[in-house]
Amino acid sequence: MKIAVLKETVPGEKRVAIIPDSLKRLKKQGIDVIIESDAGMGAGFTNSDYEELGATIESSADKLFAEADTIIKVQPPTLEEAAKLTEGKTLISIIQPMTRHDLVNKLVKSKATVFGMDVIPRTTLAQSMDVLSSMSTITGYKSVIMAANAMNKFFPMLMTAAGTIRPSRVLVLGAGVAGLMACATAKRLGAVVEATDVRPEVKEQVKSVGAKFLEVKSEESGAGEGGYAKEMSDEYKKKQAEMLAKHIAKADVVIPTALIPGRKAPILITEEHVKSMKPGTVIVDLAAEMGGNCELTEKDKDVIKHDVLIMGNSNIASTMAQDASLMFSKNVEKFLFHLTDENGFKMDMDDEITAGSLVVKGGEIIHALTKKLISDAGGN
Repeated sequence: MKIAVLKETVPGEKRVAIIPDSLKRLKKQGIDVIIESDAGMGAGFTNSDYEELGATIESSADKLFAEADTIIKVQPPTLEEAAKLTEGKTLISIIQPMTRHDLVNKLVKSKATVFGMDVIPRTTLAQSMDVLSSMSTITGYKSVIMAANAMNKFFPMLMTAAGTIRPSRVLVLGAGVAGLMACATAKRLGAVVEATDVRPEVKEQVKSVGAKFLEVKSEESGAGEGGYAKEMSDEYKKKQAEMLAKHIAKADVVIPTALIPGRKAPILITEEHVKSMKPGTVIVDLAAEMGGNCELTEKDKDVIKHDVLIMGNSNIASTMAQDASLMFSKNVEKFLFHLTDENGFKMDMDDEITAGSLVVKGGEIIHALTKKLISDAGGN
């Protein structure tokens, strides 16, 4: 099998899908790799780094599409890149199929086989392939560092000759991978950390990283399929807003992380909440790519509203491109080894990972939720 790794074209994207260290293991499995020239530079990997470990460097993206059996990317392909795929080719990347219906329809026309790294089922077996968890680990960590850099006070309590400095208060909304990493990082920096989630079963996880769990008093659980949260009732949302209002007003940093698959991010922080915050408070909105959990978030912009800094970076993982690429590459390795044998892709549709991550094949949408959402929206 011959795979091609494309240079990412999304502005600001520095990650690369395969790092040099992965080449020896891929080669051992009979997989040859072609790398687009300078694809790894943003993450600190040179062309020679790849060549020394057996990869071929190619300057023409068109040749990569022509020569390789499988194309591998980090970001979803552009519509122009999708148009270069043909029947018999395979694409592996983040796809965002539940929201990028235009891209899915273009991929259907290509008749290529398309796997979405972002829709791999979140099972125990698939943990080593789960790019969402890998990238969320990075965004959760970096969000706290960004907040600490932007705010006008210390995180830890300090006993100084000039007096005692009180610790900062950090509020994390959502206790998934990103939220828990944010809690742990803020705690390590010495902040007083609180977190909340619609899934009461994550309470022990929140406490295990040193944060206090803020619980909405309700019989309703937000546990959805595949480890994700589900959308809550209006009654729950009202109780949640009332509870959050008290804690948001006291916080120095708020990090919202809530996402619902296939939907716009839920609004957890209203303009009224922002008005209640202390001047200089920092919000790092980790749901910015999907519209934001804060009503005032602007995607890929840092804005000041009512004397509060709201940071809307939608690709925080790229700011730590080297380690993000390392983790992404390891996930791709495990995914490839699971999907293939000496004869190529096994296409075992009885396998949960294969069936769950296959988005498009032979001119048809295979991913069930994507197919439903496109149908409901009046698409193909």
